[in-house]
Amino acid sequence: MGSGYITTRDGTQIFYKDWGDKGAQPIVFHHGWPLSSDDWDTHMLFFLANGYRVVAHDRRGHGRSTQVDTGNDMDHYAADASAVVQHLDLRNAVHIGHSTGGGEVARYVAKFGEPEGRVAKAVLVSSVPPLMLKTEENPGGTPIEVFDGFRKALAANRAQFYIDVASGPFYGFNRPGVRVSQGIIDNWWHQGMIGGALAHYEGIKAFSQTDQTDDLRAITVPTLILQGDDDQVVPYKDAALLQAKLIKNNTLKIYPGFPHGMMTTRADVINADILAFIRS
Repeated sequence: MGSGYITTRDGTQIFYKDWGDKGAQPIVFHHGWPLSSDDWDTHMLFFLANGYRVVAHDRRGHGRSTQVDTGNDMDHYAADASAVVQHLDLRNAVHIGHSTGGGEVARYVAKFGEPEGRVAKAVLVSSVPPLMLKTEENPGGTPIEVFDGFRKALAANRAQFYIDVASGPFYGFNRPGVRVSQGIIDNWWHQGMIGGALAHYEGIKAFSQTDQTDDLRAITVPTLILQGDDDQVVPYKDAALLQAKLIKNNTLKIYPGFPHGMMTTRADVINADILAFIRS
């Protein structure tokens, strides 16, 4: 079977894709907010062609998974990912996360993957840890008013909000001279609108207010940290640079001019660098 569902302990159905030789090294992809596993299609095809088993799931409340009204937090996200990994009995896996998915990877690797001996390496792409929110201890973070604005826009007109995000800061399409892809915008909007409004609303707190400092400190497997210095969603100085300080065994790469959604707009570059890291 190339896809299917698992049911978690609290009855949530999680959709997953599982492509390739079941004896090959698995690569597990964790998507960003408010998207689905479809956001990784280009990458899954690339790594499948390079001989890997590729797996991705839709986070609870996202994509084809159950639109739950509970558990829309990083602990449940990581536990759900673990449930998929255990169901497929994935070992020696590489876990790759983008944005909120990077937070999911960090929590999963720290709480489940490493303690269970199932993880070989991790990759954080434009990821949210250690903490997006501005606090006294995190003065470089993003003010709560910004995230309150996200919630207000989502509640008022989710469809228009998703168009605005995808056509603007997410992919850097608001920068002068940038070539805009309507297909990328439409795909982002489509993925977002399939998911549940409540899960997405509550997910804003999950990705912005979850302090994952301890998760990053707990990771010991080789970890690749990738981010663009023109990330308008997750400022790299408060994300990738801090991740590199907290994760013991890391490789850091900052791409000049690349946007938050660089894994899509520059998939050729990102895929090549991840492949080299996995093979190293």
